[in-house]
Amino acid sequence: MKLRYSAASPFARKCAMAGHVLGLADRIEMVDNARDPADAVRSRNPLNKIPLLITDDGEAIFDSVVISEYLDHLAGGGKIIPREPAARFAALTMQALADGIMEAAILIMYEGRYREEHQFSPRWLDHQGKKVDTGLAALEAKPPGTNVDVGSIAVAAALGYLDYRCKGEWRAKHPKLVAWFDDFAARVPGFAKTAPGD
Repeated sequence: MKLRYSAASPFARKCAMAGHVLGLADRIEMVDNARDPADAVRSRNPLNKIPLLITDDGEAIFDSVVISEYLDHLAGGGKIIPREPAARFAALTMQALADGIMEAAILIMYEGRYREEHQFSPRWLDHQGKKVDTGLAALEAKPPGTNVDVGSIAVAAALGYLDYRCKGEWRAKHPKLVAWFDDFAARVPGFAKTAPGD
C-alpha cells in the first residue's frame, strides 16, 4: 500500500499512527505529497487532498476517517474501531471532535499562508479559534482513557499538531490533557516515528 501524505498533516499522522498501532506499518509505503498537479497518485483523489491511500489492489481510499477504518478492517476489525456499539460510537465521536480541532487549527494556519495580510479576517480567525478552545476544554473535562482506538489516536494527532504549529500554547490551560498526552506518547507504537515536520 502507499500512503500519500505530508509530514505536517495531522490527518496523515493519524493514519500513519493507526498503521503502527495495528501492526501494518511495514506494509505501508509513505509517499511524500508532491505538489505537482500532474502527479498520478495525487490525482486519484478528486478533492486533491491528502491523506490518500492506494491499496494493494490499486484502489484509492480517502479521507483519514475512511483510511483508518480500512486499516482496522485489514487488521481483522475491531482493533481501533470497537465492535461493541457504545464503545464504537464513543471512539468515533472522539475522533470527530479531534478532527474538528485539527480542521479549525489548519484553517487558522491557512489564513496566514494563503491570504494577503490585508485580507485577514479577525472574525474568521476568532470563529476557528473558539472551535479549538471549546474542543480542548471538552477533552480537558473528560480526557481519553487508556484505550488506544481511533478516537485517542485522533486526539494525539490533534495535540501533536498544536504542539508543532502553536508551540504547545494549549498545554498551560489543560493539565489533565497534557498528562494523558504525555502518557499516550510514551506507550503507543509509532507516536515518535510519525512526529510532524516540514
